[in-house]
Amino acid sequence: MAITELQARKAQGREKAYKISDGDGLFLLVTPKGGKWWRFKYRIDGKEKLISFGTYPEVSLQQAREKRFEARKLVAAGLDPSAEKQAAVAAKRELQANSFEVISREWHKKMIADKKWTPEHSATIMTRLEKDVFPWIGSKPITEVTAKDIRTILDRIRSRGVIETARRVRTICSQVFTYAISVDKAQYDIAASLRKHLPPTSKTRKHMAAVTDPKQLAPLLRSIDGYQGSFPAQCALKLLPMLLLRPGELRQLEWQWIDFDDAQINIPANSMKMKHPHVVPLPEQAIAILAEIRPLTGTGRYVFPSIRSAVRPMSDNTVNAAFRRMGYDGDTVTGHGFRATARTILDEVLQFPPDIIEHQLAHAVRDPNGRAYNRTSHLPARRKMMQQWADYLDGLKAGAKVIPLKRAA
Repeated sequence: MAITELQARKAQGREKAYKISDGDGLFLLVTPKGGKWWRFKYRIDGKEKLISFGTYPEVSLQQAREKRFEARKLVAAGLDPSAEKQAAVAAKRELQANSFEVISREWHKKMIADKKWTPEHSATIMTRLEKDVFPWIGSKPITEVTAKDIRTILDRIRSRGVIETARRVRTICSQVFTYAISVDKAQYDIAASLRKHLPPTSKTRKHMAAVTDPKQLAPLLRSIDGYQGSFPAQCALKLLPMLLLRPGELRQLEWQWIDFDDAQINIPANSMKMKHPHVVPLPEQAIAILAEIRPLTGTGRYVFPSIRSAVRPMSDNTVNAAFRRMGYDGDTVTGHGFRATARTILDEVLQFPPDIIEHQLAHAVRDPNGRAYNRTSHLPARRKMMQQWADYLDGLKAGAKVIPLKRAA
């Protein structure tokens, strides 16, 4: 007779395991400890075999009978249910192994191993994937990701008002698909079809907003001194106009690069935009700021670590966000704009030679024979310039008489 739901529910363990048959090969095996396992007995190629359908009550009586029905159809077709089940499990594991997240992390690891990225860039790539992509399609097999999936992700990012981030995420996804194709785990770059989904980048190059008039620079410097954000952010803002570094170079500054004895920063080539090592002479004011923050962050890698994780540098948005909180919009002030500020005033007001300024800006300056100068070129002159520049900034903040720009005169 067939099992009833009541029998299955009330079956208790005995001294030895026993079976309760439901017919057509299906039975409930009850263990001495009271465990209840659905088993299906069948014959294939003249051999008797068993396959498990799971445990009761996780698998109900009705579900067990449905599994028996499907298994009997396979046997009638000459197929082994056990082998089919193993093949299905293997296929599922293969799909999981080829999920978008697994392939993305495999690609990311390879790019790091091949030294294609700086540590900061690799961290940025993974942060974008973990924040904007993996939660939505990370577990999906890469071959099942559709253009609609990617488009939805891009639209979600775009709705936050960060179109440039959406463009970069599309590019990252495209690179993941390209890698998957190269290792025979995908056939198409789905993200490539969405190149025109986002508004095009303006072909007119927009220069970074910068304050180049000393009269306007003075109140900006005083605003920086009065900034009420985190202490590392305060220090970074104070050093930004003083050191002539790009914002990315400043926020990725490492303590091991700072030589207090020689009063300079030695930045390695792989951390510079132009991929050449760079020396930054430190004026007295900069040394004082670094000495002040050293007790707070000096035991870590970065001078200005992220507020979320000490193993990462400060966010690339911290500086510009600080200016927005101080009341300066992106058309007036940007972190990168201070390089233009220094270039203009050092030339037109403080009268330093342009090639000295260009060296300190880490631009590609070459000698008459076309050879790039080394990182210590004009170092004594640059030390003098950097100290005079820091003193000039202090004078502006203190209300010193402002010398007008030559072009304004």
